[in-house]
Amino acid sequence: VVLVTGGASGLGEAVVRRAVAAGAKGVAIVDMSEEKATALALELGPTAVAMPTDITSPGQVSEAIQTTIDSFGRIDSVVSCAGIPWAQRTVDREGNPANLDAYRKVIEVNLIGTFRMIAACAAAMAGLEPATGDGARGVIVNTSSIAAQDGQIGQASYAASKAGIAGLTLPVARDLAPQGYHVTVFDGDTRALFCETICNPGGAISDNPRDSAAAAGTSLSCGSLVIELSFVGELCRWGGSRSPYGLVYTNMANLRYICR
Repeated sequence: VVLVTGGASGLGEAVVRRAVAAGAKGVAIVDMSEEKATALALELGPTAVAMPTDITSPGQVSEAIQTTIDSFGRIDSVVSCAGIPWAQRTVDREGNPANLDAYRKVIEVNLIGTFRMIAACAAAMAGLEPATGDGARGVIVNTSSIAAQDGQIGQASYAASKAGIAGLTLPVARDLAPQGYHVTVFDGDTRALFCETICNPGGAISDNPRDSAAAAGTSLSCGSLVIELSFVGELCRWGGSRSPYGLVYTNMANLRYICR
């Protein structure tokens, strides 16, 4: 049983479709858009359930988790794809400082919302029977961004939120390891989202196309992480042409290149 935040569009939708195609017993589509989540659930059939949820609301998050357990009996995997982009310069061309309310909103949704979902799901999953005989309780996959290491003009809030997600994954993995959780973070390249509002014409960063094929490739990698339980506390990077490597992951001791 997989719970996917931001599951009604983009990367989240691709993960949801991948999970259903792979034979998941149940998929919870957790998303702000009730219309999109409901339409996707109806398309995919009884194994998918729409759960309109604002991940900045503790009450709504708790309700979504309980509804998933009531519907399918358990939660085995949590994939956090919910997030919002925002583009603003630290000081704009008129000399005005950045809007801190907008900055705070991005942190609240992308970083705090992700951690809220991790903690709430892990607490709920702890009360369920382990998924395997060796005590494993589930897989938690977070979504960071290439912006965490290579933020572009106007991406201060977004880059900070995604760097926070990358940074929290290892300590959270260590926190939850004794209870049988696998925790990892996936680094998807979303820089093209900011081109229209920040970059000059001709300066757009478009080395990773925002199309269904790219989303499907990313969801395939996320699916592999969930199915194989192979990376724990790792940053898994899905790079565009700016990176010479297709998928890399790192740990404290070394850097290994998986695909080239």
